Amino acid sequence: MSVVVVSFGAGIERGTEEALTAARMLAAAGGQPLVWAVAGIDGAAASGVAARHGVARLDVIAHPRLADCGTDVLVEALAQYCAQRQPGVILFNQTAASRLVAPRLAGRIGAAVVTNAFALAFADGGLEVTATAFGGDTHVIYRLVTATRIACLTTTALIAEPVAAAGPVACETVAVDLDAVAERFRVTSAPRAEGPRLEDAEIIVSGGRGFGSASNYDLVRQLAGALGGLWGGSRAIVDDGWIDSSRQVGLTGKITRPRLYIAAGISGASQHMAGCAAARTIVAINKDRDAAIFRYARYGIVGDCLEVMPELIKAAQG
Repeated sequence: MSVVVVSFGAGIERGTEEALTAARMLAAAGGQPLVWAVAGIDGAAASGVAARHGVARLDVIAHPRLADCGTDVLVEALAQYCAQRQPGVILFNQTAASRLVAPRLAGRIGAAVVTNAFALAFADGGLEVTATAFGGDTHVIYRLVTATRIACLTTTALIAEPVAAAGPVACETVAVDLDAVAERFRVTSAPRAEGPRLEDAEIIVSGGRGFGSASNYDLVRQLAGALGGLWGGSRAIVDDGWIDSSRQVGLTGKITRPRLYIAAGISGASQHMAGCAAARTIVAINKDRDAAIFRYARYGIVGDCLEVMPELIKAAQG
């Protein structure tokens, strides 16, 4: 039995090292080896990361089709890998792609699966997974008792902690047969992100309906520019057409982890907070002193954002 972190795609995604850290701690607690299985990722590029995080073995799932494949091919590759290696716990860095792959893999191999997980522990012969529910308002503990357990980790709530001394990592190739697998869906067009991503921003200024109109929202862009950050917003103003959905922060938008998050004119609904609650510092600006956002903020300003924001912009530019 082993604890396996699964990664796939063109490269190593942000959050992978956080997932490896959580997996290493779980493996140590259970007296099991930590394995990192990569599909479509260059083994040489992964070996350095594996060494920094105490991975006992790097499994490179090999087949030409994994270089650029769809979900059907990937799920089949992982199912064959599981049949060969028989892992006890499989962990994914939770992304939009892994939320598709993990449940399908669980169905294929008869495993239990939990998404939105942020804490793991072995208990009473099973795996206890603590996850968020209802947009982050509630924490739920699931006990998984199947032979193989799968969890998608929300890595914005975790911290990467490399081992003190990196040692050599055994690397093995795991061959799979994918020649007969047909993709049932074909992507004819896909959105292309341009410029910096909200998920990578150190400073984010977000606005909501408290600004009253799309023209007033320009204050958010100005403050973000003055602070050297990015601008975003709530789903409400995306629905109203003020900003594009690529700028939405929240459960159905971007999940961020900035050093500083300024929320202006945002009430603090659970769906929005799911996208920014992991920020190191939250500053809230709202004229309603009872707004939910103040429960999450380290600093709060009770006032009209149309009056407060110009002063903050002046101070940032000063």
